[in-house]
Amino acid sequence: MFIERQKAVRIVPAMNMDKWIALVRDRIEELDISQEQLAERVGVSQGSVGHWLGKRRQPRVDSMNKVFVELGMPHYHVSLQLRVLGQVGEDSGRYLLDDEDDGVDLMQYIVSFRYPVRGWDELEVTEQGTVFEQTDYFAQGRAFWLTVENDAMSSASGRSVPQGMRILVDCGLEAVPGRLVIARQPGKTAILRELAEEGGQRYLKALNSTYPALVCEEGCEFLGVVVQVHGSV
Repeated sequence: MFIERQKAVRIVPAMNMDKWIALVRDRIEELDISQEQLAERVGVSQGSVGHWLGKRRQPRVDSMNKVFVELGMPHYHVSLQLRVLGQVGEDSGRYLLDDEDDGVDLMQYIVSFRYPVRGWDELEVTEQGTVFEQTDYFAQGRAFWLTVENDAMSSASGRSVPQGMRILVDCGLEAVPGRLVIARQPGKTAILRELAEEGGQRYLKALNSTYPALVCEEGCEFLGVVVQVHGSV
């Protein structure tokens, strides 16, 4: 074991192990494999996997990421976040800890999720792709990033999603009034709009007042809900 750290370094508990464990347990059940089979794939003992999933011990970062890879989830990624308290300009510490080391109990992991970047003509693609962006958002369904291509959602005041911003779309969320959605009217291309409802009628509203509100036609599809936007909006 090697530990090097500056004075007053601590681990910031940005996210605990619960998400990692939940993802792994769900995936094991989905694939119908045993902890012993997973352990063999990862190259550890079945007891180690049992301790990890039982929250009795925390695995190393590389072990956690290898579990994701072996379970066919390479788009998920685990990392550590360190923050230095005290003197300005202090360097963050470096930690290399073995699985058996007692000090691992002090570590807090960040489970990050890497979702593919899509083009507007690739919304139905189910493959993972080759370009990803990382976030701490845990999608309820399939998720992907899109780049805003026009100024329809750009506003001089209030809510605004300017052209060039990147948005994270979660296909597992219900489209409800007030949310930004990716919608597709019958026979037309998908668009980014705010979903609104008045008198039982749903509308697709642009945040840019120069664009008209569109009535949701029969057969209008909601392909996902926007959950994150890069930058301040």
